[in-house]
Amino acid sequence: MAFSGEELSNKQVILRDYVTGFPQESDMYVITGLPGLSAYAGFYEVSSPKKGDRVFISAASGAVGHLVGQFAKLMGCYVVGSAGSKEKVDLLKNKLGFDEAFNYKEEHNLDAALKRENARCCSSQHESPWPHCCCGMISQYNLDQPEGVRNLMSIVYKRVHFEGFSVYDFYHLYPKFLDVVLPYIRGGKITYIEDIVEGLEKGPGAIIGLFKGRNVGKQVVVVAHE
Repeated sequence: MAFSGEELSNKQVILRDYVTGFPQESDMYVITGLPGLSAYAGFYEVSSPKKGDRVFISAASGAVGHLVGQFAKLMGCYVVGSAGSKEKVDLLKNKLGFDEAFNYKEEHNLDAALKRENARCCSSQHESPWPHCCCGMISQYNLDQPEGVRNLMSIVYKRVHFEGFSVYDFYHLYPKFLDVVLPYIRGGKITYIEDIVEGLEKGPGAIIGLFKGRNVGKQVVVVAHE
């Protein structure tokens, strides 16, 4: 299943000079694909971060979010993430190097949680009262009636900068993206996480799990091994 206004393909073409020295062959495809480019574009190009910034990442254990967090740490930012389970929070803090993380399902007041963490934001739903960039809203995709916005004047009062973006706008930066990310991969400075299930028959369950937040990292359904 795919949702795209573009042509679909089961192959990826990458320039030969860019793909040497990967720890594993699979790293080339998963990190240099759309989640990786989305994380790069949202963090470096849209958010324009600086060393020392405080960064908050929602959906922080997802395919894009966990990469944004690692990019932010490599830049020298203070990074806070939110996720939907204790296991995911532990992963963010103990494996991916986030400074702080919390389970949003256990927070009675998310505004208070964000103030507690005192984080500026840019995330994969890339969420905050300050620089706010957004490339997805998975919580809204299956709603019969999307949640309405009731506090638009806060944009004025709080001087909010909110910018949505699509990864398709940044294809022209793909060589620049590879120049940034490949040294990190070769140096073992980035961890990429996939949630893999085997067999096409498990595809529907994997998709349902994706929308219910059961996956960690990129959800992958392996149909067959070549």
